[in-house]
This record gives sequence, C-alpha cells and structure tokens, in this order.
Amino acid sequence: MYEGLKHAHSGLRWVVLILLILAITGAYRSWKGGAAGSKMPLYAMISVHVQLLLGLGLYFISPYVKFTEGFMKDPVLRFYSVEHLSLMLLAILTITIGYSRAKRKPTDAARGRTTFMYYAIALVLILLAIPWPFRQGLGAGWF
Repeated sequence: MYEGLKHAHSGLRWVVLILLILAITGAYRSWKGGAAGSKMPLYAMISVHVQLLLGLGLYFISPYVKFTEGFMKDPVLRFYSVEHLSLMLLAILTITIGYSRAKRKPTDAARGRTTFMYYAIALVLILLAIPWPFRQGLGAGWF
C-alpha cells in the first residue's frame, strides 16, 4: 500500500505542476488582455486537493515520518515530518483562498490578477517543498 500511494503521490505531482502552470498563464492572459477566464484554476485547485488527500494517507504510513527523540536533527526525517507538510499545506491554502477571492471579483482582469498572484505564490511554495532528486539525501526520484 505504501509503494502504491508513494507512486500515485509522486506521479500526480506532474499533473499538479502542469495544471498550475496552465492556470497561471491563463490568469496572466486574462489579467493583461481582459480575455475571459477558463476552468483551469478550478482544475488546478481540485488536483492539489486530491494530492493533499494522497499525501495525508502517505504521511501516516511513511517510514520517513517519525516523531521520535531527535528527529529534528535528521534532515530527511525533519523534511518529511515537518517541512514538506507545512509548505504544502500553506500552498494549498493559498490556492484555495486565491480561487475563492478571484470568484468574487467583478471583472475578468481582476479575477485573472488575483488568480495569478495567489497561484504563482503557491507554485513557488510547492517547488520549494518537493523532494527533488537533486536535493541531497531526500531520496526521491523524478517519478
């Protein structure tokens, strides 16, 4: 079960990143060009919430999440137990708030600007929180 959840969570990362980039570029076009918005911000928000559910399931069965004495001194255990979860929750909260605020804006340009700002901040947080293969010792792959 652990391996299946880990692969699903890791694979969905690419879907989330692609949808976020598409939502951000669409929001930018809507903001600058006044074009009508799309459903991409909604799809991006749904995908990060699905990713959250998979991640929470993984969080409770992962061997990398341990709250034993001295776990904060181990960079791998600290990353998976605290840093990854905290940054991802903050990013998902940012996306959710941004989507909610954008819905209430009166014009497409205002909706696009709000979506762009919130989703771009969330994308940076997500990119910082992903255990990329080039991050030393975190033990995650590209997929």
